[in-house]
Amino acid sequence: MKLTAITYLVRDYDEAIVWFVSVLGFSLLEDTDMGGGKRWVRVGAAGGGSALLLAKAAAREQVAQIGQAAGGRV
Repeated sequence: MKLTAITYLVRDYDEAIVWFVSVLGFSLLEDTDMGGGKRWVRVGAAGGGSALLLAKAAAREQVAQIGQAAGGRV
């Protein structure tokens, strides 16, 4: 079994791409326009392995979850 992608909520696609690629050194693996303001954006570590699927938060409840990926833990 292989884990290939993990969904990660973001506020804005382009802002997140800049952060992951320019700041953290990830590679932009895919950026496909899905229509209706949705995109299929995947970033991953330069060495390969699993990727993050960047999902733009659409509802207020989703926006509130941005940055909470660790469940409140460090």
